[in-house]
Amino acid sequence: MNDPRYERLARTLIEHSTRLQKGEHLLVETWDIPEEMIIALIEQGRSVGGHVHVAPHHSRIQRAQLMDIADEQISAMADIDVFRMKKMDAYIGLRGSANASELSDVPEDRMKARGQLYMKPVHFDERVKKTRWCVLRWPNAGMAQLAQMSTSAFENFYFDVCTADYERMQTAAEKLTARMDRTDQVRLVGPGDTDLTFSIKDIPSVPCCGSHNIPDGECFTAPVRDSVEGVIHYNTPTLYNGISFENIRLVFSNGRIVESHSDRNADKLETILNTDDGARYVGEFAIGFNPYVLHPMKDTLFDEKIAGSIHFTPGQAYEEADNGNRSEIHWDNVLIQRADYGGGELHFDGELVRKDGIFVVEDLECLNPEQLK
Repeated sequence: MNDPRYERLARTLIEHSTRLQKGEHLLVETWDIPEEMIIALIEQGRSVGGHVHVAPHHSRIQRAQLMDIADEQISAMADIDVFRMKKMDAYIGLRGSANASELSDVPEDRMKARGQLYMKPVHFDERVKKTRWCVLRWPNAGMAQLAQMSTSAFENFYFDVCTADYERMQTAAEKLTARMDRTDQVRLVGPGDTDLTFSIKDIPSVPCCGSHNIPDGECFTAPVRDSVEGVIHYNTPTLYNGISFENIRLVFSNGRIVESHSDRNADKLETILNTDDGARYVGEFAIGFNPYVLHPMKDTLFDEKIAGSIHFTPGQAYEEADNGNRSEIHWDNVLIQRADYGGGELHFDGELVRKDGIFVVEDLECLNPEQLK
């Protein structure tokens, strides 16, 4: 039986997120999602005259393949998928694994090889740089459990979030972009001992309102690479390659992470930060403002959009807001500054612009939750 919410989401992804045009080629890559949603995307793509290609995957099969995979096989897979990606104008990735930790026991060297030999050429170099792309999760019982909601309630939440009025959000976000583009010094104050300063001078800021991620609702830039000083104490749990971390605390000097702490898997945290030199520097600073996303659920695509949050990202910088940092990792860690999470302040060039998650300057009040809903 068709679910009308599938059609509504498919229309958002085809018409707004990827802006698929007549005669263009779209790759739909999926992991463990209902066939009906894939069919809805095919039908919506065809309705605008596009050519829809489908690559369905299964997470448990992916784990089995990665457990003892040889570099030669990874490289061969990359060659094939780079060839296909070069034919594409647009890309939609839908991931619906019931177990967010499915890859947690894949050997670290195999995950690293996958990142170097497959993810970089196929996704970072080809898909991200050369297609109009959008990636999103798919609701399931596992996600509902992480969000501490019933499955039905989470599904309703998911479709409300993913089909928000992104055109309205885009208009409001452009005012934040203007503010950030003329800002030099940023200061973050938050729960615990969070007190961090850095410069974003001359690095572009980019509003994200439904084009590359669904759900969306952020504006990102990057700190000047060597300018970060102080302490950030993230107050949301996070998963990285299926491994759980909580209460991460990072200390910066001259832009570099010189101390790290996590209540869980502290040794794994150090391993990730030692991936390469760029892993100890930050490639992204972003401000989240999706009014429907309020609480963390160990899913980055949702958590980084939380209203009243920021994320501060060790690793690779985006080309659109490039501070020169290069790394195999890009790890969005989230700090919520709303009053119900301990409060916090965001300052631009000494001016308080957001307090306890609420914008307090007139030009940015349009980004507060009551204005975006």
